[in-house]
Amino acid sequence: MDKTYYDFTTKMEKAGVDDEYIQGWQMGYLDMPDREEQRTTEAWSAGKEDGAAKNMGNYTNYIK
Repeated sequence: MDKTYYDFTTKMEKAGVDDEYIQGWQMGYLDMPDREEQRTTEAWSAGKEDGAAKNMGNYTNYIK
């Protein structure tokens, strides 16, 4: 696995970031397809967008 992916996922987990955001970020980073509409949350969508853009600056907005 990509070291950036692993390191940033670990950083978000240790910071207490919302799991939905982390999962969205991971799926966006890996360019995976979207979830089913009924399972999509605001945090997941934001994470997906940030992951796709390789953005590592917005995760603090989703710390629990």
